[in-house]
Amino acid sequence: MSNLIPIERVENRIYMIRGQKVMLDRDLAELYRVTTFNLNKAVKRNNKRFPSDFMFQLNKQECKNLKFQSGMSSWGGRRTLYYAFTEQGIAMLSSVLKSERAIMVNIAIMRAFVRLNRILVSHVEVSKKLKELEQGVFENKKDIQSVFAAIRKLMTVEDKPKKGIGFLRDRDQK
Repeated sequence: MSNLIPIERVENRIYMIRGQKVMLDRDLAELYRVTTFNLNKAVKRNNKRFPSDFMFQLNKQECKNLKFQSGMSSWGGRRTLYYAFTEQGIAMLSSVLKSERAIMVNIAIMRAFVRLNRILVSHVEVSKKLKELEQGVFENKKDIQSVFAAIRKLMTVEDKPKKGIGFLRDRDQK
């Protein structure tokens, strides 16, 4: 089951659109080994299961950006706008597509989403720690600068003539 679809293959098909991680209908159809038309037809037959936070249709500009980013051909091919499925929408697909492959594909996709969420959380934590460290350095900047100034002052050698140690006789004071 785990070797059915490499997780990297699924992760490469997850896009960030409208601030959400989504997969496109064409990519899902390919993974499920059905046509995009049949996938969308099954979804439309069960449209009550797919509210706007589970699935939405991309607008023309989003499709144009997607074609530019992923290098999809704009010549020939698809004439309709893509549908994007969120993580919840993909989970709902398992109730619409009932084949054994659909179940296995859904499991692989859910694992990919979980893995990406973990990576995202770790990046957020690292970013937060880095910001805290940066703030700490900024707050201590003046203290650090004064320490360096004191060290520089101690290191500078004054070229003033040094007075001798001890008592001076009258003839030495001339």
